[in-house]
Amino acid sequence: MKTLFRTGLLACALFAVLPLAAQTFRERLREMRDASRQPAARVPTLPAGARAVRDVSYGNDPRQRYDVYLPAQPQRAPVILFVHGGGWANGNKDNPGVVENKAAYWLPKGYVLVSINYRMRPDTAPIDQARDVARALADVQKRAPSWSADPANVMLMGHSAGAHLAALVGASSSLWRDAGAARPRGVVSLDSGALDVPQTMKKPPLPRIYDAAFGRNPADWIAASPYHQLTRDAVPMLFVCSSRRQDACPQGRAMAEKAKTLGVPMEVLPEDLSHGEVNRNLGLPTDYTNTVDAFVRRHLQ
Repeated sequence: MKTLFRTGLLACALFAVLPLAAQTFRERLREMRDASRQPAARVPTLPAGARAVRDVSYGNDPRQRYDVYLPAQPQRAPVILFVHGGGWANGNKDNPGVVENKAAYWLPKGYVLVSINYRMRPDTAPIDQARDVARALADVQKRAPSWSADPANVMLMGHSAGAHLAALVGASSSLWRDAGAARPRGVVSLDSGALDVPQTMKKPPLPRIYDAAFGRNPADWIAASPYHQLTRDAVPMLFVCSSRRQDACPQGRAMAEKAKTLGVPMEVLPEDLSHGEVNRNLGLPTDYTNTVDAFVRRHLQ
């Protein structure tokens, strides 16, 4: 009788948990598909006096372009360089949720916001996408004085696949050095589940997306894994992670623990937000935005 009772309790627990897990999975899949949509180019609504400079080239490929959002009166302005998500295969620098709230929050504070495109799958592997991010960083640093911005004060930020790419550049100094860039001041990684790529590929949460991005060669996984490329030259990082997922926060904590042994400051910020909300809600008047802003201000001086 006790065995039947315990079995019944276990069944009830499973029925309670499985629908929530399935709902979370479906929610994340829907958000990644939404991020993959590439609407016609548009200029987001900007704060009064701000302006946009669109499609600045940092390479020969037409996908190697970025948009610059300038505050009303920049004066040696710090720069946030943003890398969009989209499963390493889709997305665009002006997708909904990429610019609007971030520009509304940081431009009035005197920051410059740069949103980049990069080459993507199927023809460009993640490690080469990270090289594009590093090239964009070098180009932004070169052009910064022409925008009254400070080339020594550039921070990388990215969401989802873009968070992985930003973290990879921040972890591997050879990437930004080979691109001719100076050291970025830090990285804000918004909900990446691919900080430890070999770990992720053991059981990828969205196999079609991850298999198409990283392939089946373990050597390629290691080359594109921020955790495995992490060195003492890595930059400070903040890993924002959705507490509704099973992979993002543990990987962020593992990065922070490894970084601690190397003397590199890294922090983890769990948020009770969906994968897409972690991106879209940044810049709204919340404690979440205030915490990210505090990290940005500490490292952009």
